Amino acid sequence: MLEPERLSHAGRVDALKALERHAAWIQAQQVHLLAALDADAQAALPEGKWNESIEGEWNFAREEVACALKLSGTTAAKRLQVARELDSHYPTTLGMLERGEISYMQAVAVTEACAVLDPLLAAQVEAAVTQKMPGLATGQTRRALAREIVRADPQGAEERHRKRKRERQLVHYPQDDGMAMWGAILPAEQAARMNQAVDAHAATLPDEGRTLEQKRVDALFDLVVNRTTTVGSTTIVGSTGTVGGTGTGTGTGTGSARTEQASGGRSAAVVQVTVPLDVLIGESEEPAQLKGYGPITAGQAREIAFAEGTIWRRLIIEPKTGMLVKTDPTTYKPTAETERHVIARDGRCTFPTCQMPAHRCDLDHIQPFDHDNPAAGGQTVPENLGPLCRRHHLMKTHHPGWQVTRDPDTGVTTWTAPTGHTYTNPPHNYLE
Repeated sequence: MLEPERLSHAGRVDALKALERHAAWIQAQQVHLLAALDADAQAALPEGKWNESIEGEWNFAREEVACALKLSGTTAAKRLQVARELDSHYPTTLGMLERGEISYMQAVAVTEACAVLDPLLAAQVEAAVTQKMPGLATGQTRRALAREIVRADPQGAEERHRKRKRERQLVHYPQDDGMAMWGAILPAEQAARMNQAVDAHAATLPDEGRTLEQKRVDALFDLVVNRTTTVGSTTIVGSTGTVGGTGTGTGTGTGSARTEQASGGRSAAVVQVTVPLDVLIGESEEPAQLKGYGPITAGQAREIAFAEGTIWRRLIIEPKTGMLVKTDPTTYKPTAETERHVIARDGRCTFPTCQMPAHRCDLDHIQPFDHDNPAAGGQTVPENLGPLCRRHHLMKTHHPGWQVTRDPDTGVTTWTAPTGHTYTNPPHNYLE
């Protein structure tokens, strides 16, 4: 019997991690059992007459699982499907789950993301992602899978995007207490542009006791209902090559597209896409990175990059680590260029598992700035700055025991908890 009251705080964390590994092992055993039950049901189908209709009429494994585990029929069917896929096509992922190296939801993510691929490409994507998965949260795993899928199957990704684009639609669902959810399913680059336009307009609204989220909703309503005319422009950033000019270097070519929209005195909205230079010129179909969304296809990136009003900027990438490299002047308040660099380098809050976009974070001095003697350390340079969301900024500053360091060579941020446990978070890798 586990007695938490007899454990130290650090011991409770260790026990929690151990139990999570045991839970993963148990879930892996459930996968084996579910796969066997599914195989039993498949074997009982009439010979030579299999099709989806026949299976639906004869396969009642989901009803057995639903009753045994007190699940809905839909949930039971999903559990069986995931088990069948893991057992048949993803033995490496299932083995990692059984060893407690990843969570069940990460294993589910592999089966769901790779469902669009043929078995050979799916195995290729699994092999590319599994080494990273033990250090990733579920959301990070899904983004890594999405990028590898676009890389492994660029033509298929373009075709799937065109198909989904034809299916774009508005969505409107009632909510409790007289509220409703309203939105749209649309291309990611359009969603990013709209999101930034809402943020920019929200920044012009007075607080009047409203939170930022409340202001963003009010800004969306204002933009849609009042229908102010908008115009747009785009910015691109490239590295180690020629992007709208000439240049030399030792890094890899990368560019970033940024779209700016302004309307009737409102602040400009910025949409940024980071894309390798060889993709821009059509020599590669590697995926690009849409800020705030994740990987997009090369075709989407080129469409943004060569739109009217595009501006290109240059990024320098360290060829071995894929980390953004740059230096800037030192002052207490970061210069605009330093701020852009740190946001582009890290992409998100540097606390492990936090997904807050960097442009919505505070730029924190990892080693505190010395106001009395700035030369003593804690300078305002990219190597000593990192984006932190407000919650994790307050935790680092005011909660006793939390410490942060950053390796200047690799860009890896290491957090040490009051218990002494350490957790690492790498910067965004522009080569992946």
